[in-house]
Amino acid sequence: MNRLADAASPYLLQHKDNPVHWWEWSDAAFAEAKRSGRPILLSVGYAACHWCHVMAHESFEDPATAAVMNELFVNIKVDREERPDIDHVYMTALHSLGEQGGWPLTMFLTPSGDAFWGGTYFPPEARHGRPAFTTVLRQLAAIHQQDPERIERNAAAIGAALKQAEASDFSSSSEPDLDAVAAQTARAFDPHHGGLRGAPKFPNPGLVELLWRHGSRTGSQGTLEPATRTLERMARGGIHDHLGGGFARYSVDERWLAPHFEKMLYDNAQLLGLYALEVSRSSDPIARTAAEGIVTWLKRDMLLPEGAFAASLDADSEGVEGKFYVWTAAELATHLTAGEANLFANHYDVTPHGNWEEVTILNRLEMPDPDAATEAELAQIRARLLEIRSRRIPPARDDKILADWNGLMIAALARSAGLMERPECLGLARSAYHFVAESMADGDGLAHSYRQGRLIKPGFALDHAAMIDAALALHDATFEQHYLDDAKRWSGHLDRHYRSQDTGLLGMTRVDSVGLPVIPRPTHDDAVPNANGVHASNLIHIAAKTGNDEDRDEADGFLDAALAAAARSALAHGSIVNGYDLLRNGAEIVLAGPERAAFHAAARKLPYTTTILIDCPEPDSLPAGHPAAAMVRQAGQGAAFICFAGRCLPPVTDPNRLAEAIAAGR
Repeated sequence: MNRLADAASPYLLQHKDNPVHWWEWSDAAFAEAKRSGRPILLSVGYAACHWCHVMAHESFEDPATAAVMNELFVNIKVDREERPDIDHVYMTALHSLGEQGGWPLTMFLTPSGDAFWGGTYFPPEARHGRPAFTTVLRQLAAIHQQDPERIERNAAAIGAALKQAEASDFSSSSEPDLDAVAAQTARAFDPHHGGLRGAPKFPNPGLVELLWRHGSRTGSQGTLEPATRTLERMARGGIHDHLGGGFARYSVDERWLAPHFEKMLYDNAQLLGLYALEVSRSSDPIARTAAEGIVTWLKRDMLLPEGAFAASLDADSEGVEGKFYVWTAAELATHLTAGEANLFANHYDVTPHGNWEEVTILNRLEMPDPDAATEAELAQIRARLLEIRSRRIPPARDDKILADWNGLMIAALARSAGLMERPECLGLARSAYHFVAESMADGDGLAHSYRQGRLIKPGFALDHAAMIDAALALHDATFEQHYLDDAKRWSGHLDRHYRSQDTGLLGMTRVDSVGLPVIPRPTHDDAVPNANGVHASNLIHIAAKTGNDEDRDEADGFLDAALAAAARSALAHGSIVNGYDLLRNGAEIVLAGPERAAFHAAARKLPYTTTILIDCPEPDSLPAGHPAAAMVRQAGQGAAFICFAGRCLPPVTDPNRLAEAIAAGR
């Protein structure tokens, strides 16, 4: 029988009517495998995954294929977004076999959970060098029954590779040369299209931020230009939804033209922060349109009744990838006048035969920038087409609330509110934060996922690190003490339950976790930043805000451990390198005096990448050991004190000169 009907995950519920006898990941499933002597087929995917849908339609919905699966295997279905730990462990196992990886992830396990073989998508019939799925099933089941020693050897080899991959022997703890790392990253970027060279092309926001930080701080066009070019080309490309706002997961080509159409909350959270930074730096209208479009999309398509945000939108609608988003010239001609259609075609790359498989993906990659009057007319056309598009059958929405992805978006919204002077962003951030902090609480910590009153807990390290970052961003925006209190409480929870005594770093799961071959302890960034990089910056902020020596010692020790991990590959550890940049080049801005509100507003317009805001309503609000403690009595009615690594500048008494004073102080 299929046991997914009571699952919390929308992805698992997509499979509840399959003829496959699916189990959720559970002790009962492994007990059944041991009782029956059958191996386990583990299938990992997510709701917005196109090829997951393809394999489901071709194989999991097919009664004949399901019969083979049910006879020969205990079949377990996992939502990778609900259980990123399971996904990480078995994806690492697949990599140890020399496979590139991807989703759906299809792994074959012993009844004890040890992987012995795997792959990704398998077609129903052999094609393009891939064997038929049922052929794979029968061969592996036969080997499991007839040659158990071979299975044991494979499992032992993969197990050894897993332990080596999660090994915690970091031999180097040297501090990185930020100039050299930025130069190395810039060389890896495509000089014309931006982003890392080649295809498929992912946003890689951590590396874009690394370049943006360095270039904006040093004035180096060699590092700033690759970052700004990447942001511009993505905003012009088809990966950007020019009608509805928001960005798709990645582009299948090197030009950002043809997206893989799913929209993920975490991508848009990270991109919102970057585009808001660029708006603040340059007032670029393309960056502003991209940032404001993300917020518009978020409110329209992702905001849930609880006040928090859904996880993703599917790539497919009506069983076709991208159908909701693409247009034909003939279709546009039925909705627009001839003049409007011609104007729109000239600015959004509309041609009779399209630019992708006979349809048009709207983009402005090589299109002219309109003047103000033309842009006003185009805006009216876009609004009309968006309304027409809204009548189509939309992609499915995965409406589970994930603490880590919401934390990323809450932080981006809170910071964008100041950078772009958009108070509504702060309201969205507050509402989502309140829901996650209150309704997803798990003791002193947080659950990972919420849907329809059901929690998946305990949370992972990134759930806590991302929500600490959100709390700190909201504290910067409001100076309300409860946000800082939450950040300190969750930080203590991470230290007690997730931090390895061997390395001083955070594992993905609690140190007392059971049920997986290894405790996953990745340090590199993935589609989301790694918890260790996020938390390194968190601890630096907390130490500056409290002024406590023990907090500074903790921040220094944690960053030292993180840098040892990053020494293996700086480009894979952008979030850790960015944390180090904050430590070395960050400015603490102490806002003092009863009339400090204008200074606070000015400080919120500064790049959050290298500023830490400290509220000082009274002269004795700072600890006695703070370098500005003796100076804040000079604040009068209001002033700002800028401190760099223990030295403070004279008070800034004009809010409009705050940015200038920081630049001069550096």
